Amino acid sequence: MPANSLLIAGGTVIDPEQRLEAARDVLIKDGRIEDMAAGLAKKERLSGVARIEAAGCWVTPGLIDMHVHLREPGGEADETIASGTRAAARGGVASVLAMPNTEPPIDSPALARLLAAKAREAGAVNVLVAGALTLGQKGERLTEAARLKEAGAVALSDDGRPVMDSGLMRRAMEYARDAGLLVIDHCEDASLSQGGCLHEGAAATAKGLRAIPWASETVMVLRDIALCELTQAPIHLAHLSCAQSVAALRSAKKRGLPVSAEATPHHLLLCEDDMPGYDADFKMNPPLRGKADRQALLEALADGTIDAIATDHAPHRPQRKELPLELAAFGVIGLETALGLALTRLAAKGALSRRKLIERMSCAPARLLGLKSKGSLRRGADADVTVIDPAASWTVKPPFESLSRNTPFAGLRLKGRARATIVGGRVAYAL
Repeated sequence: MPANSLLIAGGTVIDPEQRLEAARDVLIKDGRIEDMAAGLAKKERLSGVARIEAAGCWVTPGLIDMHVHLREPGGEADETIASGTRAAARGGVASVLAMPNTEPPIDSPALARLLAAKAREAGAVNVLVAGALTLGQKGERLTEAARLKEAGAVALSDDGRPVMDSGLMRRAMEYARDAGLLVIDHCEDASLSQGGCLHEGAAATAKGLRAIPWASETVMVLRDIALCELTQAPIHLAHLSCAQSVAALRSAKKRGLPVSAEATPHHLLLCEDDMPGYDADFKMNPPLRGKADRQALLEALADGTIDAIATDHAPHRPQRKELPLELAAFGVIGLETALGLALTRLAAKGALSRRKLIERMSCAPARLLGLKSKGSLRRGADADVTVIDPAASWTVKPPFESLSRNTPFAGLRLKGRARATIVGGRVAYAL
């Protein structure tokens, strides 16, 4: 057996695509899954192969985070491709979709190719590219969907900014559909949210701050669903946060529309009541909503109405968070904490089975992004593998691999984390 082989021995394989939860050894060769069977580790022919002992661990398809801000180019003080992908590897994430709201935005084939080239050079994990939906993300003129796909983009998004012009959004969805690209929309009516920093509820009122109503999100969710029905173009709704949006999504799916959605760990696990004082590490867009909204998200994630867990990893250097709340930057980091949070607060508490958890964090993102060789451990698939120790206890605290530390979960004790992250057969992280 050649040196470019790796055996993951003694673990419990959890592969939702194959409906498999069983003790198996996994053999990797030349960056692909070569074999998976019980007893492989005892084969004499494999005695000299490098191995990872995974007794007591889960062995899963490599996790995929379909909503990540790597900040490069232009925001390297907050994050770089190198630091962000190291954070992903530490968190068990083998592939990330990099959002295009960089400086300048990734709105041309040349910039998409440049980002992909930088990622190949500096990335610890697979970096997938999302191209901007409009030039400069200004919401005025469309980018060239087909040419962005040729340059390697797998999705289009103006994430961070809403596309307010519905006619423009219709054309964008039609062009993306014809090019075979997924549109990921940041659902926000800026005329309703402008100037707000917290959810329009009791917490914002008590703090005397301008607020963002749930309708700011749901108005655009309903708009996007209507355009999806009109065009039959797939649409993915980013970072859903409120019960009304979930109800609209559930209705659309029942009608068979090609609409999908994600939720973040912070919206699934926190609500407006959890924010201590004026701590800007709890400021994100959309904001933390009410308890009923959080419960609606959890139920939708469990029943499949919400397809995926994505972090919306949004790093900011301390100076951008150490400001009065209304001036501080929106966003939190999440790549290094998402798996531990999901294991501790979702799987361990029965909100989500372990197979569903892996499906929402690997198989579903692979399916939505059209990644046919990822999200599974079947023979011939890319050798992207996450080895998870469900019993490992740890505390969320610096130092992080990310250059930033803006997390609302600081100090939290978690149970479960990645023991190893393997990307294309290469060990990108090992505990």
